[in-house]
Amino acid sequence: MTQDTALFDALRAACPTVRVLPGETLARHTSFRIGGPAHCFAQPKTAEELAALLHACRTLGVQPRILGAGTNVLAPDAGTNGVVLCTKDALTGLLHEQNTIRAMAGQTLAQVAVYARDLGLSGLEFAHGIPGTVGGGVYMNAGAYGGEIAQVCRRVGVMTMDGETRELCGEELRFGYRTSVFETLDAIILWAEFTLTPADPDAIRARMQELIQKRRASQPLDLPSAGSAFKRPQTGYAAQMIDEAGLRGYRRGSACVSEKHAGFIVNLGGATAQDVQAVIQDVQQTVLDRTGVRLEPEIRIW
Repeated sequence: MTQDTALFDALRAACPTVRVLPGETLARHTSFRIGGPAHCFAQPKTAEELAALLHACRTLGVQPRILGAGTNVLAPDAGTNGVVLCTKDALTGLLHEQNTIRAMAGQTLAQVAVYARDLGLSGLEFAHGIPGTVGGGVYMNAGAYGGEIAQVCRRVGVMTMDGETRELCGEELRFGYRTSVFETLDAIILWAEFTLTPADPDAIRARMQELIQKRRASQPLDLPSAGSAFKRPQTGYAAQMIDEAGLRGYRRGSACVSEKHAGFIVNLGGATAQDVQAVIQDVQQTVLDRTGVRLEPEIRIW
């Protein structure tokens, strides 16, 4: 029996109700469509199942990786050892009370935005076109078109790696530009509460349509990518710096700086993680040499 088979069998025995897949290809679960097999890929549907998985991982001496919709992740070509816990389409549910929506971590931000719209609650229009999950959005304080999660998220429930639950709110969340306390907190986001503002559903729908049209006009939505490849520098804009450096359309292998939006790196078909990382590094060096600014990747490189 191989070590990988032993880990899979141990997880299945400890967590019989959890969907656990051996050798699941991560490319199926990342928007880049890149990534090799995860030795064990698990999708807990409840907090209780998640706690059981974490207990099993701790007993087996395995540190799991957490994946949402994989829209901001570059997974390695060789795949990953150990366990990947995926919340998308698993840890789901929506609750509404007055002007507050509680969304489970596995819901997509788009689903929550539509739910809010139908309730006549404004504040999540910016999130309608963001393809990630609530968990991923809170983790990185996702934002677009002047809006960000920090503006509406007031409370977050988490589970520690010991299986204990707790809540964080207000300043404890330590939201910043594309960051939060969860960057350093050894815990998994279970749910988030959004405090929104009553508004006309038709006006909310119109704003969502306006933002979707802007995205379609300016972003390479027809090709696999992980969204904005670089964080906004302290001065200027990453896409403008990349464009002015003559890198629009620059490629290594099948990974390419988008012709449509220089802030995106796209997969032209069959790109590898190595291709993408080569483009990232070349862009960083070229922009640094030209401007003195070192661009920081927004993509999470596993």
